[in-house]
Amino acid sequence: MGAGCYKAPQFSGNLEPCGLLIDFADISLTGAREENQDRVTAAIAEHAALLVAIDGMGGHAAGAHAAETAIKVLVDTFWQTPQPLFDPLGFLHLTLGRAHDEVAKLAPDLPMEHRPRATCAVCLVQGHAAYWAHVGDSRVYHLRGGAVVARTRDHSHVEFLLREGVISEEQALMHPMRNYVEACVGGESILPEMTLGARAALQPNDTLLVCTDGFWGGLRDEDIAQGLAPSAGAVRDALERLAERAVDSTGVASDNTSVAALRWMGLP
Repeated sequence: MGAGCYKAPQFSGNLEPCGLLIDFADISLTGAREENQDRVTAAIAEHAALLVAIDGMGGHAAGAHAAETAIKVLVDTFWQTPQPLFDPLGFLHLTLGRAHDEVAKLAPDLPMEHRPRATCAVCLVQGHAAYWAHVGDSRVYHLRGGAVVARTRDHSHVEFLLREGVISEEQALMHPMRNYVEACVGGESILPEMTLGARAALQPNDTLLVCTDGFWGGLRDEDIAQGLAPSAGAVRDALERLAERAVDSTGVASDNTSVAALRWMGLP
C-alpha cells in the first residue's frame, strides 16, 4: 500500500456459471484526498456481467452523492433487465441517460460548479462479446496478451490535442487542463455527450477494465496492459499492484483511484 492510501471494500472471485467463465475484481483507493467520491463495482450474473466506474464531481460531498446515485441506477437496472440482454448497446444508452436524469435532479438550483456531477465508464460482457459506453474521462480498456486492443477516448480538450498530435502522451499527463472534462453525468438537464463502443469480439484471456482518472492518470496504457496480462496472475492481485502504483506515482497529488476488471476465459 502506498503511504496515505485507504483501500475501500473490494469484491473479487472466479465464476463458472452456465454462461460465463471469468475472473473479476474491483478496488478503490482514496489516495491523498480526504474522502473517496468514486464508486466502482462488478455486478456478475449468470449470463452477463456489468463493470462500472464513476468519478464524482462537484462541491463538498456532492460528488459522492452523484456517484452513488448514478451507480445505483446502473446496477439496479442491470439486475432488473432479463439476461442475456437483447440489445446491449441500447441498454447502455438508455440506462446512462436515466442515470444522468437522476443525478441532474439532485440539486438543480445550485450554481453549476456546485451541482452533483460525475464521469462514468461502463462495460457489459455477455456471450463472446463486450459492449461499453462512457461519459467524461473515466475509461474502458480492452486488453489482450499484454497489449491494449482498444480504449475509450476522453471527452476533454487534452484528449483532442492528443488525437491531433499536438501533444504527446507524456505531455498530456502534465497538461494544465488535464482535469477538465467536456461532458459529465448530471449538471445540466440536457443529455450529455456519451460514446458507445461497437460490439467487441472476445478471445480467451481478454481483459475488460473500467477505471477513473485517478487510476489511469498515474499509469501508462502499456503499464495497465502488461500489469493485467494473464501471466500477471489473478485479477485481484494485479489490480491491487496497479492501483497502488498509480497512487504512489502521483504522491501527494494522488486522486481517488478506482478500477474494476474482468478476465474472460470463454464459455463452458
